[in-house]
Amino acid sequence: MLSRTADNLYWLARYVERAEYLARILEATQRITAMPLAYVGETNEWASAVATAGCSGAFFAAHEEANEETVTEFLAFSTANPSSILNCFEVARSNARAIRTALTVEMWDAINTTWLELKRFGNRPQSRDEFARFLRWVQESSLRFDGSAYRTMLRNDAYWFSRIGVYIERADNTARILDVKYHLLLPEDEHIGGPLDYYQWAGILRSVSALTAYHWVYRESLKPWLVADLLILKDQLPRSLSSCYENLVQNLDRIANAYGRQGPAQRQARAVRTKLQNSRMEEIFGEGLHEFIGGFIADNNRLGEAIRQQYLA
Repeated sequence: MLSRTADNLYWLARYVERAEYLARILEATQRITAMPLAYVGETNEWASAVATAGCSGAFFAAHEEANEETVTEFLAFSTANPSSILNCFEVARSNARAIRTALTVEMWDAINTTWLELKRFGNRPQSRDEFARFLRWVQESSLRFDGSAYRTMLRNDAYWFSRIGVYIERADNTARILDVKYHLLLPEDEHIGGPLDYYQWAGILRSVSALTAYHWVYRESLKPWLVADLLILKDQLPRSLSSCYENLVQNLDRIANAYGRQGPAQRQARAVRTKLQNSRMEEIFGEGLHEFIGGFIADNNRLGEAIRQQYLA
């Protein structure tokens, strides 16, 4: 496969996954800010949404204040934000068009239909309810594309590069959600386990479709260390860091076997996977969750760079 084709497949998958992630973050923030102050406290949830999206610098260079209007516009519809939902779908569709023959009919229809339907929303929905429907549509569009890839693609290098893009992006997203929760959402004087903490953790779990999974696995009320355990170490949860790296190792190994050669990408993925397998939540909290997540994000970025140099450059 040409490196250009692999690169387009990889980034097509990443941008579709990113659009869904942004929609989930905005939906969770909208839900939390609709609650009474007694439940959500005095924190600026909209500023935390920008931080979770990883674009605080660009946002505050363009806006003085993080509020519902400025954040929803910047993360969903801004043409100046390369990672807005609008731009994610635009770039994804451009990548798909460049490799039209590498996609199945169902995949092309899914991404092209999404791009066409995006036009009917205009600059932005006119009401909160309409915006909520837009966010659900974004998630459904992403799931439709991902499902068409899973159910129709031949299991060859095209499929494997697409999956690698999904799991690199998903791992980064889950890690950032956890990191922001501990350092921006919970006020310093708020009691861990109080009502504010409960509703914020529930919002975080909903944003990764894991609230029901949490109760199935632990059968307890929400506890920070158990939420972190679920999102970091549980292979059973599709969006956990451990699950993402299990899939990254498998798909990178399949590419290596097909091409007859291992490389830095395979070694980096296995190293991170081994680190996650050997980690225990007591040790992670003892050393500091922020430090652990920061190290993971750096490792994930190194894997992305190794993949680029080995296959996409």
